[in-house]
Amino acid sequence: MKAKPAAAVIFVSAALVLTACGRTGGASEAPAAAGTIAAGPAKGTLTVWAQADEGAALPAFAKEFEAANPGVKVNVTALPWDAAHNKYQTAIAGGSTPDLAQMGTTWMGDFADAFVPTPTSIDTSGFFPGAVKSTQVGGTAYGVPWYVDTRVIYYRKDLAAKAGYTTFPTNWADFKAMAKAMQTKAGAKWGIGLPVSGADSFQSMLFFPWSAGAELTDKGQTTWTLDSPAWVKGLTYYKSFFTDGIATPNPDTGAGAAESAFVNGSVPMMVAGPSGIGSITKAGGPGFADKFGVGMVPKDESATSFVGGSDLVVFKKSQNQDAAWKFIQFLSKPDVQVRWQKAVGDLPAVQSAWKDPALADDPKLSVFGEQLKDTNAPPSLKTWTQVSAAADTALEQIIRAGVAPEEALKGLQATANSIGTGTGG
Repeated sequence: MKAKPAAAVIFVSAALVLTACGRTGGASEAPAAAGTIAAGPAKGTLTVWAQADEGAALPAFAKEFEAANPGVKVNVTALPWDAAHNKYQTAIAGGSTPDLAQMGTTWMGDFADAFVPTPTSIDTSGFFPGAVKSTQVGGTAYGVPWYVDTRVIYYRKDLAAKAGYTTFPTNWADFKAMAKAMQTKAGAKWGIGLPVSGADSFQSMLFFPWSAGAELTDKGQTTWTLDSPAWVKGLTYYKSFFTDGIATPNPDTGAGAAESAFVNGSVPMMVAGPSGIGSITKAGGPGFADKFGVGMVPKDESATSFVGGSDLVVFKKSQNQDAAWKFIQFLSKPDVQVRWQKAVGDLPAVQSAWKDPALADDPKLSVFGEQLKDTNAPPSLKTWTQVSAAADTALEQIIRAGVAPEEALKGLQATANSIGTGTGG
């Protein structure tokens, strides 16, 4: 889901809005057949709910859509992220949903029973595959990706040069060596900041086990697979940053603390999403943007990062589904996605938008574009919240209590088995 309203750095995990949310509905209903989109311009009144910055910026784009479709009126309601989940839940229960809404990717499983499946006439092949995966619940696609959010490594280029690195490492061994050299040669207190405990800490470090080949479930999403050799390998590598003194087991998670440590050089590497570009530049002041760069997550078997963001969905109760899908198609146009990125900072979900010079020629944003080609996301399962919370505890046991990864994962698997996947597994 979306992380931008919270702190830019993933180890400030309690504040992240990437929180996976447990599905609150009853038994799943069979999805209605996907509808078709009529020819001609959109007509009628369209109600749209969107969160925070998106809700504030969307009316200007809605005006453009109205100009191209004189018979339609788009009414946008902005919701705060911290109240949105309850707002949607209440609206669904009361049968008073909007026509169209912004849905955080980890909320898709919560509310999919209330959505209309994506019409077969909408082609999603041009979107990033990881983003398309976020729309799929129980094998059915609901809505389309609006924007994406992934994680990369932010690093101080000036301090990396002192440590002997003029290019960013691409594999696990070199990445860890660079983090250590940041301490021994560049004078940093810690080589990198990493999440340890608290809400979503486990979710925030998934790129390490994913890159080792681990998966959260089997392909059918009927069974959790949290104690495989790949999981042990990924978390053993992750733990080594702490046992080797490269990362602190007690990071300062206060507001702005991560950016401050990055700017003063005490923690010259961190993991963050695209909003980190702005927050770090602001914290560093004039000229600081030239002192830091971003690199893709280091590769083991792969270089797979976390993908979140938001999808656009249409509700079953909508009285104007045709206009809703047409508005979604408008927001999915590559040129609109580029202008949306400039206006709000959200990363385009449509791959061709990344050919625009504003993205392709930007030394930082272009790295996000490359990273988006290799991403994964937690499954849209109603029990992910419970399993994720248990995994947060397991991660803290590994880092702070010294529990062996294989032992902690064995316990986590047992807990996950007792919780189930909510799909009969």
